[in-house]
Amino acid sequence: MAVDVDAGMPRPHIIGHRGAAGQAPENTLAGFETAARYGARWIEFDVRLTGCGRLVVVHDAELHRTTDGAGPVDAFRVDALCELDAGGWFAGAFAGERVPTLEQALDCAARLGLGVNIEAKAEGDAGPATARAVAGPATRSVEHVILSSLDLDALRTWRSLLPDVPRAVVLDDWREDWRALVDELALEALHCHHVWLDAPRVEAVRGAPRAPVLRAYTVNEQDRAAELFALGVEAVFTDYPGPLVAASGAGAGGAPSRTRRRPPAA
Repeated sequence: MAVDVDAGMPRPHIIGHRGAAGQAPENTLAGFETAARYGARWIEFDVRLTGCGRLVVVHDAELHRTTDGAGPVDAFRVDALCELDAGGWFAGAFAGERVPTLEQALDCAARLGLGVNIEAKAEGDAGPATARAVAGPATRSVEHVILSSLDLDALRTWRSLLPDVPRAVVLDDWREDWRALVDELALEALHCHHVWLDAPRVEAVRGAPRAPVLRAYTVNEQDRAAELFALGVEAVFTDYPGPLVAASGAGAGGAPSRTRRRPPAA
């Protein structure tokens, strides 16, 4: 199946972060549906390996922040993880929302017509195994895919297995060697924490030969999003796709539902 981000789908502009993490429980099917309802065309979500080698959609290595479980994700089998409540912590209306598998997340995105950015989360030496587990489902289930990770070994694995799928390195700190990373890993994009992006850095990236696409996370203020777009950042990841989509004129919006009681992990 084709995975070209340009074929029949606008390039990412506003990407729902973990679905719509400020408007629904993060990394859940309800969050993806919320993002789509507010007009997002793309979503981002995180995947982790379970103890049985399957992938679930969870950001943290530990379960307690976003589920009613406790302990490390990789200590449990997928069937046990998918029984956890991943929505009640956010608001009572989402109680009973389950932890999805990668396959369930991709099926949901395909049903909603969303492009997806799959971010591989991995500690220690789990990067290659996580990337391999992503590879098959990602290319079978949805048409428009971006793969990203902080883990360079995951990106190296994807370069070997999926050379034609767009890939991005996640930069939680600015790296002066970004050009070397782009060349070594054949990256399409840099996904950078927005606090590190200013005019000189954006200009340096945009002016480079074979310049990578620059996307910024996590941008929840409309003024900051407008500033980044004016500098030349192509897309922003946001917990509140509704207001940002509405402000961009790209689709229907709405006021954010600020009901989250636990702070998001970085």
